[in-house]
Amino acid sequence: MTSIRDLLGESLGVGETFRLHLEERDGRLVADHPNEASPVAVAVVEGVDQLEERPPDEPVAVEIVDRIADGRVVGRVLEVDGASEPGTK
Repeated sequence: MTSIRDLLGESLGVGETFRLHLEERDGRLVADHPNEASPVAVAVVEGVDQLEERPPDEPVAVEIVDRIADGRVVGRVLEVDGASEPGTK
């Protein structure tokens, strides 16, 4: 049986990595969620110390984690040098 949690996790992309363009909104680095079915944006709150600029000019690899902050799903910066990681969309 599929639970609501499973369906929500799929639409949010929990555990997936995306290359996202970040911008600053309300003092947080955020991005529109790349999955149009997602009901929330991404708040990048983990790994931001890796960023030289806030917000960075180029997209960064962000992993979606299973938490919510300020009404947005939390993302973690994985890398910022523009190199493609396996599994990055």
